[in-house]
Amino acid sequence: MRRLGCLILVAAAVIAVLLGGSFLYGWNASGPLEAQRTVLIKSGSSLAMAAQDLESEGVIESADDFLTRAKILGGSEPIKAGEFEIPAGASNAQILSILQGGKAVQRLITVPEGTPSIIVHETLMAEKLLKGDIPVPAEGSILPDSYSFERGEQRAAVVARMQKAMTDTIAELWPERSKASVAKTPHEAITLAAIVEKETALAKERRTVAGVYSNRIRKNMMLQADPTIIYPITRGKPLGRRIRQSEIAQVNDYNTYAMIGLPKGPIANPGRLSIEAVLNPAKTDALYFVADGRGGHVFAETLEEHNRNVEKWFAIRRARGEM
Repeated sequence: MRRLGCLILVAAAVIAVLLGGSFLYGWNASGPLEAQRTVLIKSGSSLAMAAQDLESEGVIESADDFLTRAKILGGSEPIKAGEFEIPAGASNAQILSILQGGKAVQRLITVPEGTPSIIVHETLMAEKLLKGDIPVPAEGSILPDSYSFERGEQRAAVVARMQKAMTDTIAELWPERSKASVAKTPHEAITLAAIVEKETALAKERRTVAGVYSNRIRKNMMLQADPTIIYPITRGKPLGRRIRQSEIAQVNDYNTYAMIGLPKGPIANPGRLSIEAVLNPAKTDALYFVADGRGGHVFAETLEEHNRNVEKWFAIRRARGEM
């Protein structure tokens, strides 16, 4: 009887070891996923809910087995929401580690400085991972930047983040404006900043361009900014041709060749640096500028000097075969 009892105990121990080994093996063994896959863990998902989603997508073989092992072997860290890349053959242990501490896939929509709202709208509507229809955002209400989003997120929510970023930026910068700024309201600041944004792509020129336009506003001179001619025609998209004389003479709420002062609103979404430039323009006596042929501009204080600079620019264009 004593020998039988010992045999039973040995058998039980062997069975326990085998079961324990199988339990551990099932936790660390390669999983069924044949190729890397991105999985979405919805916000508010419990581990049990995530396990069901993982099973339905073929990432794990059994939600119940995964959950049981996770509770015993996986620690107490909560899982995160987001999209996660699961490698091919990932074990249950690897998968839980990714969900608990891995870096979620980051999806971005980028709005470059000077992008008009119609293109922001087209970009958002073309993103197939977003949902819902949206109107074209108000011009100048979007702060150019890169914005993260989640698969299945509403487009309206992304626009709200973009607009909040602009609101917050203006709220931060407006109180710090210098006395040299001609902007009387935040709306005027964004309106002028949009013109500066479209006139120069060089960060080092922005404050000088803003200074030129500030000088012209103080002297009640027309701003004569070409992008303001184009905006009513294309809503800010590239014109794709030279501006016609009839368009230069067109009277509307935007064309600064036919009006004194600022247009009625922004012609694009300006970036932070252009807004800062308008609120703190460079001290300059320049009233004119024209392209220098090297990606920048040459500035002038008098019309005579400006006309000479224009002739140099025309000569460069003729040499390039552009005229």
